Amino acid sequence: MTDRVTVTATSPCASVEEIQNGWHELTARVRQLEAEKSSLEHANKTLRQTLDKVIEHRQKTHNELLTGLVTKLPISDVGVVVSRLVEHNTNVNHYLGALINGATDAPIPEPELLKTLDQTKRELAAAYKPLVEELLKLDIPLESDVLKGLLTQPDSFFSIRTLQANRCFLKGNVPRERVVREFGEKALMFFDDLTTDAKLNPRPKPDEIMLGFKPDFEALLQQNPDAAGAKGAELTVLYQKTRKCRGVTEQARLARSIFLKISFLLELLHYYENQNTEAPDVLFAQRLPALVEHLAITGPNDDLDPKLIELVEGLLAFIASNDHRHMVINNVGKGGGSAKTLKYVLKLRSEKLSGADHVVTEFVRHLIPPSPQKPPPAKALATVLRHLKPDAQRWMTKAIMVCDRMRREDANALGKAVGAELGIQGLDQPAAAAVSPEVARQNAWNDIKTAIAERGDPVDLAAAIRDRLRAYFDHDEIRQSWVVLTESDPLSFIRIFCQLPYLKDGSSDPVMRTVVETYVSRLMHEKYVATYNKVVHSLRNLHKAKPDSPTLLNFVALVRWISPEAADKVCADVGMQVHA
Repeated sequence: MTDRVTVTATSPCASVEEIQNGWHELTARVRQLEAEKSSLEHANKTLRQTLDKVIEHRQKTHNELLTGLVTKLPISDVGVVVSRLVEHNTNVNHYLGALINGATDAPIPEPELLKTLDQTKRELAAAYKPLVEELLKLDIPLESDVLKGLLTQPDSFFSIRTLQANRCFLKGNVPRERVVREFGEKALMFFDDLTTDAKLNPRPKPDEIMLGFKPDFEALLQQNPDAAGAKGAELTVLYQKTRKCRGVTEQARLARSIFLKISFLLELLHYYENQNTEAPDVLFAQRLPALVEHLAITGPNDDLDPKLIELVEGLLAFIASNDHRHMVINNVGKGGGSAKTLKYVLKLRSEKLSGADHVVTEFVRHLIPPSPQKPPPAKALATVLRHLKPDAQRWMTKAIMVCDRMRREDANALGKAVGAELGIQGLDQPAAAAVSPEVARQNAWNDIKTAIAERGDPVDLAAAIRDRLRAYFDHDEIRQSWVVLTESDPLSFIRIFCQLPYLKDGSSDPVMRTVVETYVSRLMHEKYVATYNKVVHSLRNLHKAKPDSPTLLNFVALVRWISPEAADKVCADVGMQVHA
């Protein structure tokens, strides 16, 4: 058998002479690479220091900005707005921290306001298209291609041609350029020029001229059939559609109502798409209030229609900002009459009664004229007040009973008569004495304290505390809630604490994070060491009885959510395993 020999090829060793010749070049390249490495390390350190300074400056300026915004908020909106600002500030700090730690791919949460705005845009785009299709099915003088263009290009609503066509539709006229385009120059003899005026507007642009059919159009068409050419029948159809549009029939009202709703939605959508260039006061203080009046008011002194009020409220719900919504309502009814009544009805249906004293007073003074005019009968006043909620009806009735625009006896009798029409009981009882905010706060927390002492459901107790804090979110309220909880037994404290951050549907309440942070910081402070010892003793008993108790684990998890150091201390004192 022949043995197999494996031969390994090896490169020849370099000679001493070759090593000596390449040594200087090698050492030069190594020195160059080390110099470049040092330069890159120095540049990286400089960039890191610059990034840290930028992030630190961003955090400081962001906190200062939020502090300045909070000081300018109205007291009634502090609770909800502060919670959103705190949540936004936390998200920004988390993202900046991720940048410092090198997690450059960490997604920054989108602000809640932008989410709401995007959702509003989608809702507006989905709401106006069915209305356009419904308007296309009606027999109206508007050109179909103008309406169909809105389905794909909503901004075409603001083009010159569409604006002119819409204006003519509302007034029962026809644009001059449409007549010339469809029927020719000779057909102008059947129309009156409603735009050109020798003094006010002597030379209007052709595309701005509005025409109206002459009163004797039918007779003129019979006398001059050649003026319309082969389109005499089409011109007659346009004449009939225009007459129907100007009428008071149900179909004409329906067409105008649908058109006004489309106008409202497209105006709002255009503003949200172009907020950087559109002035909000022009839209919310001028255009939309006029549309609201045209939609909800059938006549200057007609009674309000509850269906039209609900229609208007549905449109106002598309406005993302509360301030803009109130701006629209406040600018309704500048001319008085039923439109002004609508303004007060919308305000009392949308605002909290706790801050609407001046609205009630102004509404009563609007409904009841000064002497020597006679006040309206009780039945007429009751018809208006039926549009309000029961609490607002009672409040308005009591305001009528003390109205200063008539004698006290007459005002009292009128208020009772209105109450009888509305079925309101107890108007003869004396009004409760007004209490100061401090006394009202103490009474509210005393009720909660009593409910805790009676061993109420922790979910309901937490909801009561949460509702009170959301309604009056300030330092004194939080301090009072802490006092109430510390005066209760430790187990009730623990169970209510575990339920505070969660709503009844299981979702979290962002406002309560600030409250829980305050509770944890107080609990760990040496001033409240007695409360801390009681809570730890109850937690220790829970741990001994059932180490996996949901109440125990939830309490520790909430404390860790706020402060990991505080949670480790609680776990150590209770006898639980401390996280590494």
